[in-house]
Amino acid sequence: MREPIFTGACTAIVTPFDQSGAIDYAAFGALIEDQIARGIDAICVCGTTGESATMSIREHIAVVEFCVKQVNHRVKVIAGAGSNDTSAAVYLSQHAQDSGADALLHVTPYYNKASQAGLIKHYEYIADRTELPILLYNVPSRTGVSFTAETYHILSQNPKINGVKEASGNFSLLAHTRYLCGDDFYIWSGNDDQVVPMMSLGAKGVISVASNIVPEVMVKMSHLCLDGDFHAAAKLQIEYMDFIDALFVEVNPIPIKAALNLAGRSVGGLRLPLCDISDKNLEVLRTAMDRMGLLA
Repeated sequence: MREPIFTGACTAIVTPFDQSGAIDYAAFGALIEDQIARGIDAICVCGTTGESATMSIREHIAVVEFCVKQVNHRVKVIAGAGSNDTSAAVYLSQHAQDSGADALLHVTPYYNKASQAGLIKHYEYIADRTELPILLYNVPSRTGVSFTAETYHILSQNPKINGVKEASGNFSLLAHTRYLCGDDFYIWSGNDDQVVPMMSLGAKGVISVASNIVPEVMVKMSHLCLDGDFHAAAKLQIEYMDFIDALFVEVNPIPIKAALNLAGRSVGGLRLPLCDISDKNLEVLRTAMDRMGLLA
């Protein structure tokens, strides 16, 4: 039986940029150290929150390699390696494997809008060309395509496919997937506002945006669920709902980068076509952070 890559909370970590727009490795190293010191269970590098879509291939490879070296086996490192070009996804996967990453995160191919048969062929092709376990990533709001439970069932038969980061918000899909796929095809919440309900249906934790700011909260919430204390976990989920909502007042990762800067973490700006948060939404975010005592 497969073991889950991690249980609990994994931070989908941002990528800091300096004033010139280059990757700020000193700030990135400090973020990683802060995450580990505050008890995070795993780190996901070069995902959506890490702005991988605006990185060059060389930058992507370098950021994964830096993260793996900085973490130095203290927690699991999951490397984003997804692409709408299957051969590019293989290339990124093989470099992540060479860097020493523990697992891969592969978003569904975006823009192409692959059929379910195409999704199966895409992931099986990648799995045949890497030794690392793979986490699927379902986020149809960004990619325009969603897995079905039946496709999950087929892919779950591949021993290298460990499970899925589910960010569809579709609880019926989650329940049907759990029914069809059994206990060793693992599911993680991809939505910070749905951690507790998803874990009540068997998810193993969360790959979180909010944990960039409050890792200890997301760790506690997910571990309460793992311990079966859903009542206490739900109280924590509800307590942080306003803050979590504020982190998605504009498209991710615009608000989380603004929040980190407001918290004194100095992660810089964003790369176009992403741009700074609006003044109106910055005030919404600032108010939510102030209420939770999170401002610098």
